[in-house]
Amino acid sequence: MEITRAEMEDAEALLALQKLAYQSEAALYNDDSIAPLHQTLDDLRGELKSQIFLKALEDEGIVGSLRASMKDETCHIGRLMVHPDFQGRGSHAHH
Repeated sequence: MEITRAEMEDAEALLALQKLAYQSEAALYNDDSIAPLHQTLDDLRGELKSQIFLKALEDEGIVGSLRASMKDETCHIGRLMVHPDFQGRGSHAHH
């Protein structure tokens, strides 16, 4: 697995992953109105300009992502997401 910084051309794949990854949370709370499921591509592109996005790559493409921003020398992590097929593997998984 390779982790690199996401770029603007990754926006569509990141949004697709986000909607897939947050479906389980929506089901858990029986609430499909949560913000990650309704974010637009334009909104996500705006966030790509102002935040750091990291992506986890496997042969299948982007399988994970997180967003980060700096404020007063503190890194804030937001919207960590993992493709459902890759959830629960942990850092000691063997492929």
